[in-house]
Amino acid sequence: MEITYSFDQIPTARQVIELYNASGLPRPTHDEKRIQQMYENSNLVVTAWDGEQLVGVSRCITDWVWSCYLADLAVSPDYKKSGIGKRLIELTKEKVGKQTMVLLLSVPTAMEYYPKVGFSKEDRSFIMYREK
Repeated sequence: MEITYSFDQIPTARQVIELYNASGLPRPTHDEKRIQQMYENSNLVVTAWDGEQLVGVSRCITDWVWSCYLADLAVSPDYKKSGIGKRLIELTKEKVGKQTMVLLLSVPTAMEYYPKVGFSKEDRSFIMYREK
């Protein structure tokens, strides 16, 4: 298994949907157009590939100098615990640079993961939820 990482290879909405469904990431995978728009409107996407198969993705929105919101981090369950998620985060951080913080909202099942890969837990965030 040789995993390659890319900043230039944007996956199709169908590839993203398959990855999100397999990894259990709760996203609107029933709405292919919305998934496509999510990627079209993101300005930093790092992908992990095993040949032609998408096995991981980090999707972000950033201003490149202050903050980077890591909106999605997904790894195929067949590749969990292989370091792909950690590497996607490292590449994201390298790309945005040392002046830029990386922040995210974790799904409940990943709360134990993020401190292991360098994130600090914060208790001072606020959210206005989307309408369904």
